[in-house]
Amino acid sequence: MDSVTRTDDRQARPGRLRVPPLFGAALLMAMSAAGPGFITQTASFTVLYGASFACAVVVSMIIDVAVQLNVWRILGISGQRAQDIASKVFPGAGQVLTVFVVLGAVVFNIGNIAGTGLGLHNLLGIDPRIGAAISGILAIAIFLVRSVLTAVDRVMVVLGFVKIALIIALVVATAPPVGQAAVGTVDPKGLPFLPILTLIGGTVGGFITYSGAHRLIDAGITGVTNLKRINRGAWTGILVACVLRIVLFLGFFGVVATGATLANKNDAAGSAFLAAFGTVGLHLFGLVFWAAGMTSVIGNSYTTATFLQSYVKPVRTHFNRAVIVLIGLATIVFIAAGQTPQSMLVFAGAINGLVLPIGLAIILWVALRRRDLIAGYRYPKVLLGVGIAAWLFTAYAAVESLTSLGSIFS
Repeated sequence: MDSVTRTDDRQARPGRLRVPPLFGAALLMAMSAAGPGFITQTASFTVLYGASFACAVVVSMIIDVAVQLNVWRILGISGQRAQDIASKVFPGAGQVLTVFVVLGAVVFNIGNIAGTGLGLHNLLGIDPRIGAAISGILAIAIFLVRSVLTAVDRVMVVLGFVKIALIIALVVATAPPVGQAAVGTVDPKGLPFLPILTLIGGTVGGFITYSGAHRLIDAGITGVTNLKRINRGAWTGILVACVLRIVLFLGFFGVVATGATLANKNDAAGSAFLAAFGTVGLHLFGLVFWAAGMTSVIGNSYTTATFLQSYVKPVRTHFNRAVIVLIGLATIVFIAAGQTPQSMLVFAGAINGLVLPIGLAIILWVALRRRDLIAGYRYPKVLLGVGIAAWLFTAYAAVESLTSLGSIFS
């Protein structure tokens, strides 16, 4: 990363919002995981499966805990990004992991930009393409400032607060029957495996797996001596992400439980806010959707560049500019196309399904057989066991996600 960025990142001016880098890393991971796609999927599946969808939410949270605790600990102690440590474990593994992460991230970033455009359309009534252009420019502006990581952290805090506050307001307004949701968690009815796979891929898979840990490394919080801080950052990000999952589901379930008829699955989220708050609800939904899109665009572009910098010298020497190019590319493609082609999203989803088990396998192999890469640290057996169990689940999920590739060209 640019040396100017590293130096100035630690020198916030008095009187401005100060965000500890550890908290910034946690929020980057949590906010990246709750993008427009996640909101849309949660609303659609809640309409379809009602209280039973709570089971999918809980399973995705459990997988999230198992994956993130292992990823943050291994990368944090080693002080090496995922692709760099992968190359030291298996020759070529870092390049393979980078290709998968970048492919999925670039496609999904077009979807994130689309989400910002739709958000501003609902909030202000402007054309979604114009909204996407405005959002792309704002995201680019963040990476033009000298203390870019400080700016990213501040934006994540502000937009994260807006997103969480408005979703909590939805929960309060709808007063969901929590007891039914609790029953659905342990005794789901008619819930297929697809919603669980979708949530895991959209909230843990792809670039999201590494966003917080890579930000942690850029902040210099690494090594065994920082283990307590690394764990605290991981748990903070996990808890914020889990709270978002829970309150978003409860908010949508509260509307569904009243018997309100929501629009088709492509607009279920907006319909829920409309049912809860009336006409103003569409504007509130627009703000939530825009905030979700912006945080995901920033997290996606930043994390993608952290992978590319190991193999592309211009990215390494001009990191901020590389992030700007990624944001600009996604914005231009969406404006030109007017939508994110569904076939691209299916393909990216399948790729993300592969990224998680491949990357997690490398992380767990380091814990098992390459203690030299983590300063001889004796890895906790319980954490390793939980990680292996999560890997088995994600490996099965990867096989299932590959079946969706056949639908791209059908």
